[in-house]
Amino acid sequence: MKVNSTELQNNFGKYLMLAAQEEIIITRNGTEIAKLTSLENHLQDHGGTINQVHENAPLYGYGKKATYEEFLQLWQESDERYEYIDGEIYLLASPRTAHQYAVTQLITAFSNIFQGTSCIPMVAPYDIELRRTPEQINIVQPDIMVICDLEEKLDEYDYYKGVPTLIVEVLSKGTRRKDLIKKLDLYMSCGVKEYWIVNPDNKEITVYLFEEQNIQEFTTYKQNEIAKSYLFEKLKIEVQRIFR
Repeated sequence: MKVNSTELQNNFGKYLMLAAQEEIIITRNGTEIAKLTSLENHLQDHGGTINQVHENAPLYGYGKKATYEEFLQLWQESDERYEYIDGEIYLLASPRTAHQYAVTQLITAFSNIFQGTSCIPMVAPYDIELRRTPEQINIVQPDIMVICDLEEKLDEYDYYKGVPTLIVEVLSKGTRRKDLIKKLDLYMSCGVKEYWIVNPDNKEITVYLFEEQNIQEFTTYKQNEIAKSYLFEKLKIEVQRIFR
């Protein structure tokens, strides 16, 4: 199928769905300039598999950001996991062993530390809706989040509609830029109070404290040190315990 660039821009959601079935050639002034194809077909053409997709590769790459409605349509019609950040959609690829090991160690420690308190640690996949403004909706799936107002912020469909107090992201090669830049700014701007970035490659944990939409303090903890929360006095974890 061929479609001109103006038609594509005006009906992007429609052609995104059609691209799952057939290749779409994009033209400008009668000249072919780009190709819209399914992710699976692209990987097969290059000898890859769907599991090799990195998490930071945007699904929308033709100069037009996706609307929230387009994201919802994709989310409802697909079995894949996605995030929606500042108008762009990101595919969440299957994590590697080092990532999952760190998440498992952290959620175990968090669960023990917060047991019997009003704060509940949760683990992905679990959609969190964050808004920079009432109109700017973002949907993320943090690796771990600590929620201290769960019962107060559940809607009638049992979805949480608040802002976690603390969020943890474990870096991977595919998510590094998104977690270090995009998500840090998003969490800081939307009311998250503390952000942990866990780096399995360097075996480090950096803890950020946010106040008034700014970085108030941050500390990086290395091997043989104990990572400490700014907000929760009892939240202390040996860094070397988190990594393989």
